[in-house]
Amino acid sequence: MKLTKVAGSALLGVGALAALNTGLRYEGELESPLDGDDGTFRWRGMNVAYTEAGDPDDPDLVCLHGVNAAGSAGEWREVFDDLAAEHHVVAPDLPGFGRSDRPPLRYSAALYEDFVRDFLADFDRPAVVASSLSAAYAAAAVDTADSAADGIEVRGFVGVCPTTVAGPSPPKSWLRELIRAPLVGDALFNVIASKPSIRYFNADHGYDDPAAPSDEWTDYEWRTAHVENARFAPASFVSGYLNSDLDLAAAFASMDAAPTIVWGREAEVSPLADGRELADASGARLVVFDRAKLLPHVEHPERFVETVEESLVAGATA
Repeated sequence: MKLTKVAGSALLGVGALAALNTGLRYEGELESPLDGDDGTFRWRGMNVAYTEAGDPDDPDLVCLHGVNAAGSAGEWREVFDDLAAEHHVVAPDLPGFGRSDRPPLRYSAALYEDFVRDFLADFDRPAVVASSLSAAYAAAAVDTADSAADGIEVRGFVGVCPTTVAGPSPPKSWLRELIRAPLVGDALFNVIASKPSIRYFNADHGYDDPAAPSDEWTDYEWRTAHVENARFAPASFVSGYLNSDLDLAAAFASMDAAPTIVWGREAEVSPLADGRELADASGARLVVFDRAKLLPHVEHPERFVETVEESLVAGATA
């Protein structure tokens, strides 16, 4: 009798957890947070969503968002329109994020390096603006003196708080598999991607001004982290499997177009000391934004756009 009661309680608990996970899933269709035309890039059986704006005859500029539990091309929302005034700007949602397909893969840095290389290859000498880990993926893809024959030639490169490590090193397979697991993994990720967690990350890591992200933006981040299969790419991120093996300083130093590094002075997760060390080792130009952390392009959009324009001019004349 007692065993029957225990089994019944366990089944009720599993059912309640499953119902809770289902109740937290966002079933609607995500809209693009960027003002432009939506498109789809077909890659390895996946539909990768992107938004583009500006005159297609203007020089191409590809914006690559950073990686986190609620990552999306919406990271560029404050600068997208202004960049489109002089460029044909294209911002994809990386596979596994945003409005792109999210198959239950074991995502890796190598997969994202391949994606970035193939995506950039669709353009003629694009400029690249990339954030955090995506800057490393892009640096691995561009044409340098030491690159493979399939390296992509770019006309300029701006990295925002670029890094190769944003999770544990070495990676933790148990953590990745825990988040990937049915029911328990869903529940754990629902905690990681809850609105309180999103607000905490934004206030503690992302923004110098905790009030900078609007309630509407927090809601969008929550929704993009609660669509079906939302946990699989972040599972690889938080467990360290999206860390890159690239020698970032060497890659920057070898670029034909002189790169620019943008850093928030108040950044703590990737402190300014890392930016100074990277700039010194690579010879890259370092631009420091006061009153900013990991997202200077969101908190100081006008200055960021000016920095990008200056960097592309400097890169073209270097």
